[in-house]
Amino acid sequence: MMSIVSTAPAPTERKTASIRNLPVNLFASVIGLAGLSIAWRQASHEFGVSPIVANGAVLLAFAAFFALSAGYLMKWVKHPDAVMGEYQHPIVGNFFGTIFIGMLLLSAVAAPVSAPLAEIIWTIASLATLTLCFAISSRLLRGQIDVTHVAPAWFIPGVATLDIAVTGGDMPMAWAHEVNLFALAIGTVIALLFFTMIMARIIHHAPLPSGMVPSLLILMAPFEVGFLAYGSLLHRIDTFSAMLFYFGLFIFLTLAPKVFRGGIPFTTSWWSISFPMAVLAIAALKYSMFVQAWPMKAIAAILLALLSLAIAVLLVRTLRHLATGKLLAG
Repeated sequence: MMSIVSTAPAPTERKTASIRNLPVNLFASVIGLAGLSIAWRQASHEFGVSPIVANGAVLLAFAAFFALSAGYLMKWVKHPDAVMGEYQHPIVGNFFGTIFIGMLLLSAVAAPVSAPLAEIIWTIASLATLTLCFAISSRLLRGQIDVTHVAPAWFIPGVATLDIAVTGGDMPMAWAHEVNLFALAIGTVIALLFFTMIMARIIHHAPLPSGMVPSLLILMAPFEVGFLAYGSLLHRIDTFSAMLFYFGLFIFLTLAPKVFRGGIPFTTSWWSISFPMAVLAIAALKYSMFVQAWPMKAIAAILLALLSLAIAVLLVRTLRHLATGKLLAG
């Protein structure tokens, strides 16, 4: 984890902080915090640990969402060209999906407190997620895509549709099941297609720029989210879902040494590791509850510890950058 806390070279000229420079990818922090809460809630059932971490992460997730929403709305009002520039960017535009993934996960953590509130958040987030997925897919189908723009961030809108099924399995509305199936179908096929394209780009072309290296962990997200979505709809874990979980774990073990190494300075792009690590920990905890074998319980505990450490480091570094003005300096 030392690479996360490495400091970037000092700039030769200090830039003025401005809301214009608030990056949309910072919404990934909401996903990470909400995922941390869900993971620790699972751990309280599996290991009997106190729910204090889960409760604290919920509060931080909602606080981060409201703060970022207010900030980004202000950016939209004052600097609409900057917002449009992010949306139209072939890589950054995909991070708008983190807004709606965050809302979907917030609906899940809100459910124990207020079921009606959870249903409202989930419905709004599901509609927004499907709309964004259609918009991004239509943009890609225009053709003439530069191969250097093929990146793990492409997964985000597609994985977001899988999260509809993950968080909507217990929604009581009569139409919710069909929406979940629709979202699962979209997310599954897009994940398979993009995984092939992204792997081909990584293998056959120049390495990703250092700022995009943390996003490599997104490659495991479709498999772990697929595991959770499949289980949420069918309410069971079988051989197929176990294969999804284990392949996602394989991807993590393969890519972690490439991501957590020296020489990569901290930026908000590091938050892109939080959601993949969260879903991996959540999936491991769910699977360990199913198999009831001590090696799997140990793996789940280790992954939860790594997730907690990663979120803590990312949160401290982000708050430090905010306090020093670096976060909004552009």
